[in-house]
Amino acid sequence: MNTIEVGSSEHRRTSISMLLGSIVTFAVLYSPQPLISLFSKQYHISPATAGASVSLATIGLAIGLVIVSAVSDRVDRKLLMSLSLLTTSLLAILSAFTEQFSLFLVIRFLEGISIAGFPSIAMAFLNEEFHPSAMGRVIGIYVAGTSIGGFFGRIVIGALTDLFNWQIALMMLGALSLLFSLYFWRNLPASRNFTPGKTSLHQWEAGLKHNFTQRKLLGLFLTAFLLMGVYIMILNYIGYPLTSKPYNLSQTVFGFLFVVNLLGTCSSVWFGKLADRHPRQYVIALAIGILLLGVLLTLSTVLFLKILGVALVAFGFFAAHSVASGWVGIVAGRKYKAQASALYLLFYYGGSSLVGWSGGLFFHQFGWNGMIAYAGVLLVLAILVSRLAASSPRTQYAHGSSVH
Repeated sequence: MNTIEVGSSEHRRTSISMLLGSIVTFAVLYSPQPLISLFSKQYHISPATAGASVSLATIGLAIGLVIVSAVSDRVDRKLLMSLSLLTTSLLAILSAFTEQFSLFLVIRFLEGISIAGFPSIAMAFLNEEFHPSAMGRVIGIYVAGTSIGGFFGRIVIGALTDLFNWQIALMMLGALSLLFSLYFWRNLPASRNFTPGKTSLHQWEAGLKHNFTQRKLLGLFLTAFLLMGVYIMILNYIGYPLTSKPYNLSQTVFGFLFVVNLLGTCSSVWFGKLADRHPRQYVIALAIGILLLGVLLTLSTVLFLKILGVALVAFGFFAAHSVASGWVGIVAGRKYKAQASALYLLFYYGGSSLVGWSGGLFFHQFGWNGMIAYAGVLLVLAILVSRLAASSPRTQYAHGSSVH
């Protein structure tokens, strides 16, 4: 196999390209999050409707993952990822010129579908083009880009919205994303070890039947659905209390709140090591407990405690996600690992869409306290559901993790 040599010019070009690609993907995906409360004020819409600017993109991403999985083994890896990034960037620019919020939501949904072509293919490309001994460092670059992208998009949008308005902010983010995407297209080395193939409908159906009849896998899928949903719910709607009296945070200051997401890099590594040494069901329960504590702290009227609560939400979520996502590959086995991982992401982003959106309904009807009660119930349910994956002794100690 003709793999990319570590330290070569191709290695540097690939690393930079994958870093920029993941920044584009996650910056665009989460860019409207700090603007949700602003959308409610400007368009006189409910929190749930404003929150759909994120939820529709993630449900589009979930649908896109299904579509891409059906064609990914037939289309060149670089071509598919490049088209995904370029289309996403152009749609981000287009979204800045919409005056009707309903049209903005349609574009956000299309962005979600177009985004799916990058994260679903990136890991496969890296695994094919690099020697296994180099995977740690190249995957680390990719994962760093996912964290930086989500942070970068939220911070830039918040600051530029204060300086200009949210339309100009999105247009500038889209233009920068387009430049990054063009660099990716021009500089990422072509696939050398990809061989187009076909997956029969029978094989696809057999994989689905296997994965959906495994109680342990279902437990992990549902855990991802609930955890991602609660995490996005808190981040979507925390802007309402923080940008209102008595805090009155500006969009710039509020945007910097999302620096707490960088805690996920630390917690995912730390809890990954804990899962190597202790039973996974206890490690994930501890992570969910930290997430729950963070959710409850947001009930405080003290600004510091509220922000600390959001930080613990991010810390606990990424810790639990790291354990759960690694657990999926172990439970599924080698033959069905790829499809099981895709289904995990489908539930993961489905939770972001449906649970995240439904939190806005609770917030609108019952206020922040009512929404937090709803989140608390879902997290207790997540602890119970995650125990479905704990019935096999062989899954207790082995570890593998990924952050998306």
